[in-house]
Amino acid sequence: MEDGRIIELFFERSEQAIAGLSEKYGSTCMRIAQNILNDRLDAEECVNDAYLAVWNSVPPEKPDALLSYVCRIVRNLALKKHRANTAVKRDSRCDVALDEIADCLPSASDVESEFESERALESINAFLNSLDKESRALFVRRYWFSDAVTDIAADLGKSGHYVSVRLSRIRKKLKKHLEKEGIAF
Repeated sequence: MEDGRIIELFFERSEQAIAGLSEKYGSTCMRIAQNILNDRLDAEECVNDAYLAVWNSVPPEKPDALLSYVCRIVRNLALKKHRANTAVKRDSRCDVALDEIADCLPSASDVESEFESERALESINAFLNSLDKESRALFVRRYWFSDAVTDIAADLGKSGHYVSVRLSRIRKKLKKHLEKEGIAF
């Protein structure tokens, strides 16, 4: 089913919208939630909560890119659940991925306003657009989808060391780019 048709079904308030969304993007949503939470039951709960959130937000929202819209909701819900699950302890590979990129990004306490936050987001998007396709894919898989370095390496047919070095270089470039743009750390 095409994205446009799924969105139409949401506007019609048809339950087929959820079925279509689940059929088309359910496995991607589960992968995102599972990578962050590392628990199948929590991941399923998170994905179902995301479907409810989409149901409640479309309409009035009419997302241009349905996959991105749903993935953002799943990721945010999974991160929220992860924070709740690990408030006292640290464990998952999500923590490792977030720690890796933390030095490159401004912290919430350093961002003085919504404008600054938007400026940082635009700068990061510009940086990602400047990368070659493989580097951009590495970055997104590691820091958006929270894929393990070993999984990325296996998919590329490369060593884990190769992927780690590439990610390290990309983070250094991102940090330089943000410094050049005047984004505070």
